[in-house]
Amino acid sequence: MRNKHKKKFPILERIRIEEMVAEGKCLARHENMVIFVGGVAPGDVVDLRITRKKKSFMEAEAVNFHELSDLRVEPFCEHFGICGGCKWQHIGYNTQVLYKQKQVKDNLERIGKVALPEFDPILGSAKTRYYRNKLEYTFSNTSWLTKEQIQSGEEFDRDALGFHIPGRFDKILDIKHCYLQPDPSNTIRLEVRAYAKANNLPFYDLIKQEGYLRNLIIRTANTGELMVIVQVYYEDQEVMQALLDHLAAKFPEISSLQYVVNPKGNETFHDLEVVCYKGLPYIYEEMEGIKFRVGPKSFYQTNADQAYELYRLTRELAALTGNELVYDLYTGAGTIANFVAKQCREVIGIEYVPSAIEDAKINSQINNITNTTFYAGDMKDILSDELVERHGRPDVVITDPPRAGMHQDVVEKLLQVHPNRIVYVSCNPATQARDLELLSAKYDVARVQPVDMFPQTHHVENIVLLTSK
Repeated sequence: MRNKHKKKFPILERIRIEEMVAEGKCLARHENMVIFVGGVAPGDVVDLRITRKKKSFMEAEAVNFHELSDLRVEPFCEHFGICGGCKWQHIGYNTQVLYKQKQVKDNLERIGKVALPEFDPILGSAKTRYYRNKLEYTFSNTSWLTKEQIQSGEEFDRDALGFHIPGRFDKILDIKHCYLQPDPSNTIRLEVRAYAKANNLPFYDLIKQEGYLRNLIIRTANTGELMVIVQVYYEDQEVMQALLDHLAAKFPEISSLQYVVNPKGNETFHDLEVVCYKGLPYIYEEMEGIKFRVGPKSFYQTNADQAYELYRLTRELAALTGNELVYDLYTGAGTIANFVAKQCREVIGIEYVPSAIEDAKINSQINNITNTTFYAGDMKDILSDELVERHGRPDVVITDPPRAGMHQDVVEKLLQVHPNRIVYVSCNPATQARDLELLSAKYDVARVQPVDMFPQTHHVENIVLLTSK
């Protein structure tokens, strides 16, 4: 039963925001208590409403601003503050990258507890808008309404095609213009929405799980190729054909037009058939003349331009001369493996997802790369004594694990195999720092190179070069 007497915390007045910390939040203090606040900037003076209180910290939201920080800039998106996609738009980009560098440094020092060299300056992204090559939009028949819309008493069109409100699976914000993906992404989304409304196509009900239109995926590539995938709840060939014919006529630049029927309770379709309606069932990205085939289920770094910089720096730190045996752990679709293959003797790539390994093999074939071998399976099982006996002890290991970092068994195997160099690419400096402490038994941290892949967000990539002691 709901507690009617739930404690209400008082408003804390004129609290100065001190600094940016993890997960994009800022830190303030009151009576020796740490407070974490979102949507503010260091230097703001605000009134805070406490939303959560624990023994050692509190969480709060700003309800009134008395002074605005000099670090602030005017957000450029009308959806800022409601959409959860670009939470740092109110902070200048030069400030963003400084705090990202600080985030990496704080994590490596506080968690890693290992000797660190002077960090290389963070590599910022040349593009700070329109840098993504993939966006997924969700259809909903109950769009999110702002407080102003609700208070107006007006009737609003509740059909939405946009993004999930943070923390709400059932509420979608109808997006008018998104600054994350270059044209024709916005034009295609708006056209699909307009066509659906004009032809009375039912937008999906996320609670009742009924309706027709579920999801729209748009992928753009640096080759100029374009993929559009429409996801629906049930089969209706006549309706689908009319929609796709309309898109094909309106946007002849679409090189891969596909659809998927998904009757499941969620939008994932990795286990479902994707039907190619027009063009080829894939598009190509390119780096240094190497082509990477991207299908509807393929993983590819969403900031392709900055991914090239990330991989270029990774290859540079690996210091390849042409004679090395390289193990590429968590290889995904073999992007790094194929990118470095021409600079080494052989690359062994390992990845958990079998379909990604199939993509990796195809990417080697279409580029006439013959010195790669790929294995699919759990990293801690595949990276075995038998594998090392078969292929030899690696000279260099490149590892790019998921946010959770490397399994302890994998770390122990690396210590046992003991390559000369390990290049550790991470999207989570906290778990990277944890792994560095474990690896410090046999390795020194020789270089630290942060890279910003996602402007307007708190996320940061980091490359660490480890050399054998």
